[in-house]
Amino acid sequence: MNLPFQKRIYLFPAGCLAFILFFTVFGDKGLLRIYEIRQDIVGVEERLNGTRLENEKLKREIVALKSDRRYLESIARKDFGFVRSNEVIYQFPQEKK
Repeated sequence: MNLPFQKRIYLFPAGCLAFILFFTVFGDKGLLRIYEIRQDIVGVEERLNGTRLENEKLKREIVALKSDRRYLESIARKDFGFVRSNEVIYQFPQEKK
């Protein structure tokens, strides 16, 4: 494979360019890795926003539990089955499917 000198001159820069292009796209800090990292950032930001919303909801619930007696009573009734002394509870058998 004996190429003329003019063609050999172009092979070395073309090889260097191919090498640089390969690592620009597929390297550790290449375009594909940057795309993956950006997608990870988007996912983390979405989870962070969801966690912030849940945190705000829990903060409101804490305030309600500390200050709102009606809310506290509704929780006690719903979760623990508490009733007032003048109330009568009727329990009906559950229907079988």
